[in-house]
Amino acid sequence: QVQFVESGGGLVQAGGSLRLSCAVSGNTFTITVIGWYRQAPGKQRELAATISSSGTTNYADSVKGRFTISRDAAKNTVYLQMNSLKPEDTAVYSCYARGMGYGNWGQGTQVTVSS
Repeated sequence: QVQFVESGGGLVQAGGSLRLSCAVSGNTFTITVIGWYRQAPGKQRELAATISSSGTTNYADSVKGRFTISRDAAKNTVYLQMNSLKPEDTAVYSCYARGMGYGNWGQGTQVTVSS
């Protein structure tokens, strides 16, 4: 099992950028996939981006070319760089990690994009 400290959310104008950080602690060596999901008001939670232990990345079609997921193994931190933000990117973004026999969620951080 792992635990998270998420940061970096906030209010930004359309076209702006934010970088989310997810600092991970616990049995980090057991993680197979880690990334970010988001949930907009009145909508179901959806994938934003993930990165596997081998470095393979996966992005939602709606964020491809604008968002970049990366990780710093030395800091046990995963980042989501979000550029060219749109009002429809407004959501609570949550860190998620899947490992051997578990899936853990972070508390989430609010991202609001104004038009």
